[in-house]
Amino acid sequence: MSDEAIPQPDLRGSVRGRRLLAFFVLTFHASWSLFVAGAVVSGPAGSSSISPTHIAGLIILLGVFMPSVVAFALTARDRGAAGCVALLRQALPRAVRARWYVFAVGYMAAIKLAVALLHRLATGAWPPFGDISVPLLFVSILISTPVQAGEEFGWRGYALPGLAARFGLARASLLLGAIWACWHLPFFFIAASDTFHQSFPLYFVEVTALSVAMAWLYWRTGGSLLLVMLMHAAVNATKDIVPSAVKGATNPFALSPSLMGWLTAAMLWITSAYFLFKMRSAPVDALSGLEADPNAPLADLS
Repeated sequence: MSDEAIPQPDLRGSVRGRRLLAFFVLTFHASWSLFVAGAVVSGPAGSSSISPTHIAGLIILLGVFMPSVVAFALTARDRGAAGCVALLRQALPRAVRARWYVFAVGYMAAIKLAVALLHRLATGAWPPFGDISVPLLFVSILISTPVQAGEEFGWRGYALPGLAARFGLARASLLLGAIWACWHLPFFFIAASDTFHQSFPLYFVEVTALSVAMAWLYWRTGGSLLLVMLMHAAVNATKDIVPSAVKGATNPFALSPSLMGWLTAAMLWITSAYFLFKMRSAPVDALSGLEADPNAPLADLS
């Protein structure tokens, strides 16, 4: 038998797989350890102690930054300073059309308002709206956007390109969404969190769909982490325009009785189905190029 007939192992794919596995294992270990430590320091729900709560918040915030800390640590190990600089460059402003900023800021708000209208048509009554002011909402987004660097250098900057090179962008966005949702699980047991005792199954469905939308934005803007960070911040700020949390929830693994929650999930998946369709044959060179060559620029596909 000739050498040409012998299948050759995909060494590059194997190395990529090991890097991704190391990223996810280290990220979960570091983040969850800090989340648990923060929960222990914060004490039981309803604790009136102020100082430990502040300390707990700092510990938990450090855990939130672990995806990016791990991403930079692995990048420095594998590609040196040039790789870290290339990763950092993804968060710099780039020439993209204004519509992508509008999409990043307005996506979740549009979803929530559409769901409120559906609720009105289905039940004959408007759902309760949140009381946050619009100016305060935009200030919150601006302040929160840099904070999202703690996650997004890891999730979309490091993990998504590697997963896309291995599975294709559409499947990678789904897989990363599932992993990203599970990373948040400890927050459903931390009393100070806004997801405390809420329905994790509903959250899992919603966050996986959001991951698809964020991957689509990342691809269409040529790998702009700044736009993804902006969208992440806007989602956090606008998700309670029409709240879907259940008061008095006690079981994080129960299905939520919130009609608004499930309508939101349905609307997110309707839009994400379109994004998945568009990404089904998306060239991943614009994303995997960073992984292959730390100095390779990401193409602007806007």
